[in-house]
Amino acid sequence: MERREHHLDVGDRRITDVTGLCAAFADEQGTDGLLHVFLPHATAGLALLETGAGSDTDLVDHLDVLLPRDDRWHHRHGSPGHGADHVLPAIISPSLTVPVDGGRLALGTWQSIVVVDTNTDNPRRVLRLSFLAG
Repeated sequence: MERREHHLDVGDRRITDVTGLCAAFADEQGTDGLLHVFLPHATAGLALLETGAGSDTDLVDHLDVLLPRDDRWHHRHGSPGHGADHVLPAIISPSLTVPVDGGRLALGTWQSIVVVDTNTDNPRRVLRLSFLAG
């Protein structure tokens, strides 16, 4: 199995497209297999999402409704509403697997791999990529 880690600075972006990093890693493998993408963090997740056409904004807006940034959370350290950040990975998984055909991600036409991160307390993330050849 081939592995690679990328250190990301997501800043205050709540959606960060990492499709290019994933595609480059898959291309280096040059064969069929499975790409596993993982964020080893308790407050971020990964999603397959159409970006740039409003879906990314819709997701962020609806996460604000679903996981409001207020004082209702039992987990209270950090910025106001930080408890919501810790619930996010139960809704948006911190891992996903994508088929790879001949070194190319087998994504749908409009699918992108994105980091979803509502936690502004920690702008640095690690993205772990693993490739299992078929």
